[in-house]
Amino acid sequence: METALTRLVGVRHPIVQTGMGWVAGPRLVSASANAGALGILASATMTLDQLRAAVREVRSRTDAPFGVNLRADAVDAGDRVRIMIEEGVRVASFALAPSPALIAELKEAGLVVIPSVGARRHAEKVAAWGADAVIVQGGEGGGHTGEVATTVLLPQVVDAVRIPVVAAGGFFDGRGLVAALAYGAAGVAMGTRFLLTSDSTVPDAVKARYLAATVRDITVTTAVDGLPHRMLRSDLVAALERAGRTRALLRALREASAFRRLSGVTWRHLLRDGRALRHGKDLSWSQLLLAANTPMLLRAAMVEGRTDLGVMAAGQVAGVIDDLPSCAELVAGVMAQAEEIVAGWR
Repeated sequence: METALTRLVGVRHPIVQTGMGWVAGPRLVSASANAGALGILASATMTLDQLRAAVREVRSRTDAPFGVNLRADAVDAGDRVRIMIEEGVRVASFALAPSPALIAELKEAGLVVIPSVGARRHAEKVAAWGADAVIVQGGEGGGHTGEVATTVLLPQVVDAVRIPVVAAGGFFDGRGLVAALAYGAAGVAMGTRFLLTSDSTVPDAVKARYLAATVRDITVTTAVDGLPHRMLRSDLVAALERAGRTRALLRALREASAFRRLSGVTWRHLLRDGRALRHGKDLSWSQLLLAANTPMLLRAAMVEGRTDLGVMAAGQVAGVIDDLPSCAELVAGVMAQAEEIVAGWR
C-alpha cells in the first residue's frame, strides 16, 4: 500500500511506531522496521553515548529505515542532531516544534523531518518552516495530549497543509488505517498498540495492567506535571490528585533528585526543562519539578515494573486491546485487514 509517507521515508507500509520514552528502544524499533513500519527510537531519556550506541544497535538489527525522536528544546539538541547525522539516521522526529534553523540543518544533511503536533496552527507553522511531514495527535492519544478528537483535528490539518499528514491517537487496526486514509492522511502512527507487543521490553506485569484495562480505566489528569496527560488510572495518580501542596512538593523533589542521579543534569537544567514544558501554564513549584522529571515516573513503570511508583501513559485504545502479537504479526494483521476492506469496495 503505497502512500506519500511510504515514498517519503522508504518503508513498506504506512505505519509509524512512535518514539515512547523508556519503551521505544532498539529491540522494538528494529522489530517495527523489519516488519515494514517506520520505527522511531526515543532518545530523550538517553545520554549522548547511549543514543549513539542505541542507533548502532538498531542498525545492526535491521537494514530498513528508522528514525530518532528528540526534544527540540533540549540543552544538547545540537549534539544529538550531529549524532543522528553522523550515524546515518533517516528520520528526525520531534515532540515539540523544532526551529527553522534546526529543520534546515537536518534537511541539508538529508534527513526527513517529521514533527508531532496537536493543533492545526502548529502544523501550519512547521510546514512553513520546511518540515517534510507532520504527525497529528488527537485527544485519544496517550501521554501529553489535547482536547480535540482525531476525527475532528485530522481533516483540519489535512486541509491546511500540503505535506504528508500522519494520523495519531486512537489507532490500533486496519479499520483505523483505512479511516485515516479516507480523511486524507498518508498513514497512521501508533504508540500503545506497539507498546503492547511481544517485542516491547515493558515488563510483563505492566503489560498485564494495560490488557486488563477498560476504556473507563484510562484518564486524563493534570496532577502529574500540570499538563493534560492521558494514562491508566492507578493509586499513584489518585494520590497525586489528592495530595496537598507540601506533599506534592516533597514527592517532586524526591523524583527530581532521582532523575538528576540517573541523567547527570543540573538543577538549573532540570528547572529550565520544566519551564519549557509549561507551555504558558501556571504551574506550582511541585508541578514544575514533576514536569521536568516525569520521565522518572514513566521509568518506574516501564523499566522497573513498579506500577505503584510510576505512571503508565496510555492511549484510549488500551481499553480495546487484548493481545500481545509480535511487531511482524501486528503490522501484517493491520495491512491485511486494511486491504480486505479496500478490496470489498471495488
